[in-house]
Amino acid sequence: MSTPAPSPTRIEHPTMAALSLVDSPGGIEEERLARAGLSRVVEPGDPAAVSAFEGMEAEELWAALHEKRPMFERWSARVAEARPELDLERAAAAGARFVIPGDDEWPEQVEVLADAGLQSRRGGVPFGLWVRGPSHLRETLTQSVALVGARACSSYGEHAAAELAAGLADEGITVVSGGAYGIDAAAHRGALASGGPTVAVLACGVDVSYPKSNTALFDRIAQTGLLVSELPPRCSPTKLRFLARNRLIAATTLGTIVVEAAVRSGALNSAGWAEQCGRQVLAVPGPITSRMSEGVHLLIRERNATLATNVADILEAISPIGTHTTPYPHAPATPTDNLDHDVARTLDAVPVLRPAHALRIATTAGLDLETTQECLETLAESHLIEYTESGWHLSPTHRQSL
Repeated sequence: MSTPAPSPTRIEHPTMAALSLVDSPGGIEEERLARAGLSRVVEPGDPAAVSAFEGMEAEELWAALHEKRPMFERWSARVAEARPELDLERAAAAGARFVIPGDDEWPEQVEVLADAGLQSRRGGVPFGLWVRGPSHLRETLTQSVALVGARACSSYGEHAAAELAAGLADEGITVVSGGAYGIDAAAHRGALASGGPTVAVLACGVDVSYPKSNTALFDRIAQTGLLVSELPPRCSPTKLRFLARNRLIAATTLGTIVVEAAVRSGALNSAGWAEQCGRQVLAVPGPITSRMSEGVHLLIRERNATLATNVADILEAISPIGTHTTPYPHAPATPTDNLDHDVARTLDAVPVLRPAHALRIATTAGLDLETTQECLETLAESHLIEYTESGWHLSPTHRQSL
């Protein structure tokens, strides 16, 4: 058994934490304000922004956007409408906060995205993370794995996701997913059922429930875990925002586990980000007849994903080398496992029910009579065979084990 990770620190008053962004009297922390504004103006993971803003500090960039320089023209329309002070107030009203680099809660592992390149026209480190929930973001993500998969999953995939999530939660591992239908929702529910922390990384504002039918699930997560997004309050999801969200799921965790995924799947996009971030990629096999397992099997066959069939496999993959090693599965030991070669040949020649004398058994075994008699005595001492007036046969105990 592994030693459970320490329980995440709870922030008792998230609303007050968000309101503390406002300094007295009436001033606002400039960098936080700038980053909040940028999160409203710049689409998550916009590669054009990654290139254009390289080397610029947040406050410098925010001021430059207001100057309407030609090189920043593509963002000018949103700049005019951005109200970062209002976004911070809305976050506070929803019990959320805006976490930026330098904060105690900032998960530094997300900065690997600065060197992870692009995928599906997305990339780069977020300007900040909007967070709703009582847990401490950095501590909650210290020992975490992503568990992702198909929205239109099978009952097998849903069961596997929930069971793995519950088992990981029992081991003190935070389960991170995207809050979507199917595998994502099953992963969150499995972790919650075990009383463990879970984090939903969203492609919309943390005050927006998408999909709507998962509202109750999001509320449960917000009570004990965390809802996280790089989008400010009231933002709606888009296809590109889902793809951008995937890079955060991969970068903030120790590994990404794909339960079910078709060949074209957002879950495979998450796995790709895990590869580019240097994280572990694991795949849960499914039926060879299932279309929803084709992408998973592709990860194993073509992209060297680690086969994951239980929690022990996952713990071994995400732990330091030499710890949490998983033994190879073995069948239960039997009394015949360590028999001498001649003794085993003799046992094979002994009839199950109809007795036979030693000479007949020796002929069947292909051994001389003296060796056969010695072997028969050894087998009788082990209670594998019995002798009657009619000859030797297997003992009732050994017959039942066959």
